[in-house]
Amino acid sequence: MEQLLHYVWKHKMFPLRELHTTDGKIVEVIDPGLHNRNAGPDFFNAKVNINRTLWVGNVEIHDKSSDWYLHGHDKDPRYDNVVLHVAGTIDTDVRNTRGEYITQMQLDVPAEVREHYDELLKTDSYPPCYKVIPDLTRLMVHAWMAALQTERLEQKTEAIRRRAEQCNGSWEDAYFVTLARNYGFGINNEAFEEWARHIPLDAVAHHRDDLFQIEAIFMGQAGLLELATIPDYYQQTALNEGYFAKLRNEYLYLAHKFSMKPIDFRLWRFLRLRPQNFPHIRISQLASLYYQQKAGLSQLIECETIDQLKSLFRSHVTPYWETHYTFGSTSNKNEKHLSYGSIHLLMINTAIPMLFAVGRHRGKEVLCDRAFDFLEQLKAENNYIIRMWQQVGLPVLTAGDSQALIQLKKEYCDKKECLRCRFGYEYLKRK
Repeated sequence: MEQLLHYVWKHKMFPLRELHTTDGKIVEVIDPGLHNRNAGPDFFNAKVNINRTLWVGNVEIHDKSSDWYLHGHDKDPRYDNVVLHVAGTIDTDVRNTRGEYITQMQLDVPAEVREHYDELLKTDSYPPCYKVIPDLTRLMVHAWMAALQTERLEQKTEAIRRRAEQCNGSWEDAYFVTLARNYGFGINNEAFEEWARHIPLDAVAHHRDDLFQIEAIFMGQAGLLELATIPDYYQQTALNEGYFAKLRNEYLYLAHKFSMKPIDFRLWRFLRLRPQNFPHIRISQLASLYYQQKAGLSQLIECETIDQLKSLFRSHVTPYWETHYTFGSTSNKNEKHLSYGSIHLLMINTAIPMLFAVGRHRGKEVLCDRAFDFLEQLKAENNYIIRMWQQVGLPVLTAGDSQALIQLKKEYCDKKECLRCRFGYEYLKRK
């Protein structure tokens, strides 16, 4: 496997014997070079001693040497500076565009490295590298977790940047879309993001001091003010209560005024959804948050402590929803406030990435540093991914730890990218 050959070359995991070119010259790898993941040779500026002569140049690696021709390197001048062609199997000589022969070396992957790599790819135990976890040094684990934490924030920053582009460059709108998306809490993320894109915030701002009108716009744009969205057995109750009709009439007036069109209500998912997470409840909470002027980017940036951040996300439903989960469906009276668990997730998945993204966008390191500080102050998430890593011996104390391990699972373990993982590296090199 070519990818494994790249890995062995990069980390100099060579067999315990002298390396030789195909014509018997001794090879000593001084520096494997800079790994290139784009077009061109696989490693730039490598340094190799061939029969005591130092060569500095590029190295190309293939499963078989005949792949040189299969990939058209003999016709590509970018490969003319290759000083060594490495292959798992040498089955032909190779030449560059000038017709010059390229020095070749067969590289065998050490048996134990290949065996360990096969274990990583095939094992049903999860994570596949679990055997080495207890033996990893604290420094090594900390360094890799810190890198993963940053990588995850960078990934979320890119998603937020794309939202800002889709919002015509408005980071204020991008924040609202990001906040709304995470109000879906996994099940309805996509529907909430689509809904948020259909909320004309400039128009809503004209009615910021009227919670009823805000809720009418929010519910209407969600497609939830159509009678067809209410089950037949609740329709008459909903009509008799009057609140549904009042919201609908207000929305129809405002929709005409601002030329608004709702999303398809069929986007919302209710199956296996706890009533507290029904779109009606979450949208009412968002309406209250917006009404209290706590859904803006400037308010987020002003938060300098965890307590301020918690306070920012506290919201309640409007009175009708204290006794309902859907229109016409009554429930015991309660405040249906946003739970601390939900606020905790919103801080991790919305506030912190947004602070980091804005910090990068505006060149304000203080916001990036604050994002990292908040991650270290918040407790770790409690989900099956985190519990799995804890069971194999990794300490998970802070939200920074849990975010790092979620990144590890999704971007490395799930994709079998063990060769890019530092835990995987430790597993491959073990005796």
